[in-house]
Amino acid sequence: MATVVRDPSTASHAHLVAEFADVPEGWLDDGPRLGGLLVAAAGAAGLHALGAPFVRTAGVHGVDAMLLLEGGHAALHALRRRRAVLVDLLAPAEHDLSRAYDVLARRLAGSTVHAEQLTRG
Repeated sequence: MATVVRDPSTASHAHLVAEFADVPEGWLDDGPRLGGLLVAAAGAAGLHALGAPFVRTAGVHGVDAMLLLEGGHAALHALRRRRAVLVDLLAPAEHDLSRAYDVLARRLAGSTVHAEQLTRG
């Protein structure tokens, strides 16, 4: 696999990936709440949803939620056994994904967060 370094000033999209650990258990099984969190995070960054979030409760595995956005997507996977939430947010580069991240971090209140913002396109 080749490593490509992109110039952020010419990127078409921003891509935020994050893992929130030690998430309070009340979040990990609450599909409607997690779907609403995606909507709130996207809205904070000025992103427009193309419909309601799709949310699936995956039994012992936790919750999966997906929100289709104009020019991108927001997804999360709540892993009950690990008390973690994985987030994937892709949006046009003119949007400030740090605003979405702030909403996620405030609400999920995990004690450990690993996050990275990448450039795409």
